Amino acid sequence: MDFIIEGTLNAVKALYNTDLKETEIGLQETRKEFEGDVTVVTFPLTRMSKKSPEQTGAEIGQYLVDNIEHVSNFNVIKGFLNLSLSDSYLNHLYKEKISQEGFGLFPSNGKKVMVEYSSPNTNKPLHLGHVRNNLLGYSVAEILSANGYDVIKANLVNDRGIHICKSMLAWKKFGAGETPQSTGLKGDHLVGKYYVIFDKEYKKQIDELKTAGQSEEEAKKNAPLIKEAQQMLQQWEAGNEEVINLWKTMNTWVYAGFEETYQKLGVEFKKYYYESDTYLLGKDIIEEGLEKGVFFKKEDNSVWIDLTAEGLDEKLVLRGDGTSVYITQDLGTAQLKYNDFGVDESLYVVGNEQDYHFKVLFLILNKLGKSWASGLYHLSYGMVDLPSGKMKSREGTVVDADDLIDEMVETAKSRTEELGKVEGFSDDEKKELYRMIGLGALKYFLLKVEPKKRLLFDPNESIDFQGHTGPFIQYTHARIRSIISKAGVENRDFTVDAFTATERELILALNKYPEALSAAAKEYSPAQIANYIYELAKLYNKFYHEEPILKLEDDQLKNFRISLSVTTGSVIKKGMKLLGIDVPERM
Repeated sequence: MDFIIEGTLNAVKALYNTDLKETEIGLQETRKEFEGDVTVVTFPLTRMSKKSPEQTGAEIGQYLVDNIEHVSNFNVIKGFLNLSLSDSYLNHLYKEKISQEGFGLFPSNGKKVMVEYSSPNTNKPLHLGHVRNNLLGYSVAEILSANGYDVIKANLVNDRGIHICKSMLAWKKFGAGETPQSTGLKGDHLVGKYYVIFDKEYKKQIDELKTAGQSEEEAKKNAPLIKEAQQMLQQWEAGNEEVINLWKTMNTWVYAGFEETYQKLGVEFKKYYYESDTYLLGKDIIEEGLEKGVFFKKEDNSVWIDLTAEGLDEKLVLRGDGTSVYITQDLGTAQLKYNDFGVDESLYVVGNEQDYHFKVLFLILNKLGKSWASGLYHLSYGMVDLPSGKMKSREGTVVDADDLIDEMVETAKSRTEELGKVEGFSDDEKKELYRMIGLGALKYFLLKVEPKKRLLFDPNESIDFQGHTGPFIQYTHARIRSIISKAGVENRDFTVDAFTATERELILALNKYPEALSAAAKEYSPAQIANYIYELAKLYNKFYHEEPILKLEDDQLKNFRISLSVTTGSVIKKGMKLLGIDVPERM
């Protein structure tokens, strides 16, 4: 509402001979119990007027009514000036802006941004935490793209390291040649099975050594399995052909499994990075840092950085035996990303348990003098919990992503059939609807919460056609499409002289879509879009129940309400698409 801000600035200048900045004018939505569409907060303006908030509001309100044609009336409640917008302004706003095909589309801003998400380890399948990561990363990328950014969706695959060697060693020792084909298991699940086997056998060896008199710390270091895994890692980095071939084989299994899960989730990537390719570049950066005096070596030949001046500690960046650690690989990957794309910004979508790691990474890159380091951002998010007993995990510790997706689709099927929302659907149509509702429920529930917050995900609560859920919004869209289908036309040609209170509310809510989209990009928060779309869907249902549409005899009014329905459905569909959620045409 720029004209309200500008008009208020002019009013303060004319009435009180004071120049203010735009940021000093407080606008907010008028509270539902008061008449009006937009409210000016007058408390801060009393220092210029030297009058009470009520008198200040009355004087400014009268000035706006007299000087701005779009303001038709006003009232003052304590320190709040409530302004009513004219029907002619709302008519123009709706016809010339909101109902246009390109509404909510931002032009290119010339900036390039990379969003790195998923970042799985190739020693186990994706789990519930990865689901939030993938959905958050994908949605943020879509939101940035809608705001005019050139977006590169990237996936950094953690395909090397001691944890990968654990799965490899366990398969070599206990696998008896098992493959995804021979077992019928997805490749990532098969490799994950051997990671669990390693852990069980390793714990047995630790217990045996402790029984023999070693401390737990000694036992963990001296267990034969962990020593073999460390030796395998050194052989891998030395290029041992047998180890490399086993690594390639098992990774191939895992990638096929990951891809199947990504397709189920509806996420995609333009660029894949592999830590097996980036750790060597990381080692080059360590050498560069040693020459610049950014890093230092200890007696065991390990390389460190001292960050005590920044309130942190000393951080290992390369082991004494020359093998890399996570930070080594991340330094190389950061440089490679910039070399490949020259991005203005680079987002890392990683859980909040890595907050310290990224603080260190960004500090090191700044100390190394990397000009692009200022554009790096860690999009930290909270853990996802499940109500106890809600779902069983494949391995007894974490909830498998594939199991979760399958259960969501099955729950959607039973809930939808209970409510009788699939009459006249073919079997294929039913199957697609259950997938759409199950995944919509999952995605919406995980994305409606601000990323930084830890959340409790209840599968049953997420599939509710009446609550603050994805299925409620999906059902609203299907309702709108049913109205359009019955009308037989998506008419945008109308003339309306006056609007009902509900119509005004819906038009003004639709007008906020670009603002919500902009805020979501600025804050890297799909929750901004999710909650906006929910409020819009609620408003449409209120409109639907209060205002007749298809039974109207006044064709102009019917055309307008059909148009308003079309536009609302379009914004709901656009917003849900940014969350990676499909909306059905009928239910």
